[in-house]
Amino acid sequence: MTSLEIRAFQDTDLNFITQLARLEDFAPGVGDIAIYANTGNQGVWLAWQNDEPLGCIAAVKYNPDYGFIGLFVVHPDHRGRGVGKRLWEHALTSLADVTCVGLEAAPAMVEFYQREGFRKDSVTTRRQLLCLEESSTHPSSRLLHQNPIEIVPLGSISIDAVQAYDERHEISPRPHFLEQWLNHRAGDVFVAMDATQQCHGYVRIRPCLLPLGQGWRIGPLLAEESGIASLLLGNAMDRHKGIILIDTPGHNRSAQTVAGAKGFRRMGATHRMYRGSLDNGHDQNIYGLACLELG
Repeated sequence: MTSLEIRAFQDTDLNFITQLARLEDFAPGVGDIAIYANTGNQGVWLAWQNDEPLGCIAAVKYNPDYGFIGLFVVHPDHRGRGVGKRLWEHALTSLADVTCVGLEAAPAMVEFYQREGFRKDSVTTRRQLLCLEESSTHPSSRLLHQNPIEIVPLGSISIDAVQAYDERHEISPRPHFLEQWLNHRAGDVFVAMDATQQCHGYVRIRPCLLPLGQGWRIGPLLAEESGIASLLLGNAMDRHKGIILIDTPGHNRSAQTVAGAKGFRRMGATHRMYRGSLDNGHDQNIYGLACLELG
């Protein structure tokens, strides 16, 4: 038997990781994992033995101040053999010079991460809506401090305006990730735009893979206030039939209200955890996370 190896993601690994994430009910969006691998130069690794992939992990370094670990899963047939330990150690080594590292922890993993120096910060809640029929009844405009705001497709506004808005409201600038994320052919993006073509929020909805069948996943959803968030969410939901998922961050209490008003119900939760210092309340304008795998 050959020794265990940690190898960088290759395009041929995509199906293995996608199916592994799907079976674990991670609900990966179509195209997500290829973007993870291309974020931060090399964001995804796999454990191999005897020319067989056993598990994977993502560890993305956004900049010297912030990194994120996710997509950490070992195939059920290979658990209990130290595969996860090797993947974990590799991820930590790759982010050793980063000031703060974040992750989303399943409840059963919280104690493990605490022993590794991570602290609980907030609770991220997965919410689900079953949309039985397609509709297009949501309003698409409102006033923000007497400033008319209109919900438009991404192509109606400069991507630079969206990037600048995201940078003001996210933990860390992520232009490389965001450009790929917003321009991916799967799904749709809507932006809250004023008369001067400035961005006041945006949302993406994309098809995702469930353990059985397919659904839709919303994220990110950012907005300057709850009324705009509600408009963006409603427009994203239009003409999308089936199961729709959104992950709401713990620091933004309005996120629960906005999602609940649209009919979303709590399905489960994870704990956002950090090792290192981070400004609390950073996600006050985030109503839906892009994904749990990259923060």
